[in-house]
Amino acid sequence: MQTGHLKPTLNAWHLWGLAVGLVISGEYFGWSYGWASAGTLGFMITALVVAAMYTTFIFSFTELTTAIPNAGGPFAYASRAFGPVGGFIAGFATLIEFVFAPPAIAMAIGSYLGVQFPGVDQKLMATGAYVIFMALNIVGVRTAATFELIITALAIFELLVFMGGVAPAFSVANFVAHGWAGQDTFSVVAISGMFAAIPFAIWFFLAIEGVAMAAEEAKDPKRTIPVAYIAGIITLVVLAIGVMVFAGGVGDWRKLSNINDPLPQAMKTVVGENSNWLHMLVWIGLFGLVASFHGIILGYSRQIFALGRAGYLPSYFAAIHPRFGTPHRAVLAGGVIGIAAIFSDQLFSFGGQTLTANIVTMSVFGAIVMYIMSMLSLFALRKKEPDLARPFPAIGYPVFPAIALSLAVLCLAAMVYYNTLLAGVFAGTMLLAYVVFMLGGHKRREAAAPVMPNAG
Repeated sequence: MQTGHLKPTLNAWHLWGLAVGLVISGEYFGWSYGWASAGTLGFMITALVVAAMYTTFIFSFTELTTAIPNAGGPFAYASRAFGPVGGFIAGFATLIEFVFAPPAIAMAIGSYLGVQFPGVDQKLMATGAYVIFMALNIVGVRTAATFELIITALAIFELLVFMGGVAPAFSVANFVAHGWAGQDTFSVVAISGMFAAIPFAIWFFLAIEGVAMAAEEAKDPKRTIPVAYIAGIITLVVLAIGVMVFAGGVGDWRKLSNINDPLPQAMKTVVGENSNWLHMLVWIGLFGLVASFHGIILGYSRQIFALGRAGYLPSYFAAIHPRFGTPHRAVLAGGVIGIAAIFSDQLFSFGGQTLTANIVTMSVFGAIVMYIMSMLSLFALRKKEPDLARPFPAIGYPVFPAIALSLAVLCLAAMVYYNTLLAGVFAGTMLLAYVVFMLGGHKRREAAAPVMPNAG
């Protein structure tokens, strides 16, 4: 086995497909849990604020990804800005985000298959998805990225089919009915519901930053990564708003909250259970879930690989397959954790939330901490390394990065307040990991591969 650097094989189309594909499952499920907390109108406000956070974040994050193209992504930026402890915080948070997102998506895949084949064991279907797409990721990154591009295009097509299919039954009255938590516009209950719904609005866009973890494998990253990010966030914002509005306007939206398959259920109310349109939606809809599932496996494997290469995790995980050139051990390691999470009902079903909702929230905790560390790294590196080559400087600096940072801090505070127990689990896990991190200091010093390459 060998360790070292990954080979650049991905073009702008591959990276756009990865940017959208990483996220697009968020349009298929997860967001409807936010309706249960905030209502359709309250959640719309939350989603628009979160969309603003992601847009300003991506316009800022591209500076880091093009200046420091490293498979570690945020871990590499924070290491350069704040040293090993900063790198640990960003790396751990990113790892939590990308390791816990796939089991939630895998369970949604099982739910979608359950619509088509009632009575199937959905957890076994989810496990089967892991086996198939871990294998595909091990075979080769270009093969994996080409597959990602194709299924992402199909997933976008399916969302357009869904919106077109339910449009004849759409009613504004349906969408606004019971639209606020507590039924009173901007009451204390309504505002509380909007804050509580933040994790599910973030789920609309979570993981787009995973393109950074393919930076070492990108051709001409200073050009291709910004194109992928900016085109990707525009695509996702339009799709998220469209899907949410059309799904909420076809009937009683309350029947679609707290389930893993809101789109097939919304379509069912329009075309009936035996319609070919419904069956087509289920089958094509799987592409959206698969696109994110497959893409996030690529993302978590690169994060584990980079942490292992830098000595933050055992160097065992930094191995590159001699034939396929992929971090196969890292792919398998994240998969083992994800499959365990699928069968962890007793561990993650608490606080009145479903297993899926809690796994989603755990992933979002990691994402928000990583966003905060990334924006802090951007500001720190501007002062610490003013001469660092920045092929794509942050748009609207310092305003856009400050907006992204402020909204991320607000989101984190709200999530801790409304998910105290899960926040404790996240913090406790980080503390335990930090102890391991401190004990492994000599391994980091001995790590042969640098974690801070420069695009310049």
